[in-house]
Amino acid sequence: MKTISILTDKATKTRYAQINLKKVAKYTDEELEELLDVIVAEARKDDEKITIEELEKQLKKVGKL
Repeated sequence: MKTISILTDKATKTRYAQINLKKVAKYTDEELEELLDVIVAEARKDDEKITIEELEKQLKKVGKL
């Protein structure tokens, strides 16, 4: 994507997203929100996966549920 460049470190881990503000300026608020959702999803794609049941246990343990 020409609007965003993903920059990595020497270990090829994603570290930064470089955004071309001139191109992004023409996006609507909804398009920007979708763009940010994609960036977050890409950044988290290798995160540990847990079941909904495990999430509920963790949230109850810290008093969030």
